Amino acid sequence: MDKIILLHGSGQGPESWDAAAALLPPGWEVLRPGLSALLGGREASFDNLRDAFDSYCAGIEGPLHLCGLSLGGILALDYALRRPERVKSLVLIGTPHRVPKAAFALQGLVFRLLPESAFKGMAFGKRDTLALGRSMKSLDFTGRLDGAACPALVVCGAKDRANLASAEYLARRIKNAGLKILPDTGHVVNEERPGELAEILTGFYRARERAAAQ
Repeated sequence: MDKIILLHGSGQGPESWDAAAALLPPGWEVLRPGLSALLGGREASFDNLRDAFDSYCAGIEGPLHLCGLSLGGILALDYALRRPERVKSLVLIGTPHRVPKAAFALQGLVFRLLPESAFKGMAFGKRDTLALGRSMKSLDFTGRLDGAACPALVVCGAKDRANLASAEYLARRIKNAGLKILPDTGHVVNEERPGELAEILTGFYRARERAAAQ
């Protein structure tokens, strides 16, 4: 099995993948980079995060299986569209196809009112979270999805109402994409349903192995 990269959301850290990753088949090489650590002290912006992820992937030999939740999904989708020759499969969990400007503005207002302590355990501190949000307010993949060449799977919790429409849109517009909606599940699928998510990922990646062997 080629390397699998699991990318966490902005409200999480790499440890959010621990439970699901532990349930994947033994012998699979699973990588869980921390998005803040990838920046290496640089300003938190999407351009810098994209460049940092490019450098991270450049240090890994062979094709990649990218799987990301929310911000991690955005980063995975962006890389797959720019570097299709490197990406063997793509899993997008709770991932928007474009940033909803009104909701994002409201979220930014709420974040500004929160104390720094509220950001403990999140990928970024308060200042970096706000800066990253500002840099992503115009992000939109609408006209680019036809460029996704690899097999893909879109996953979303049925209670993740902010991303359900995007999940359906991504599954329609990305070639060779499947859609899996998990009942009674919210946004952070990797933490809420790690066992079920591990089963879904195992089945998806096993299918990729069988296809490659034919």
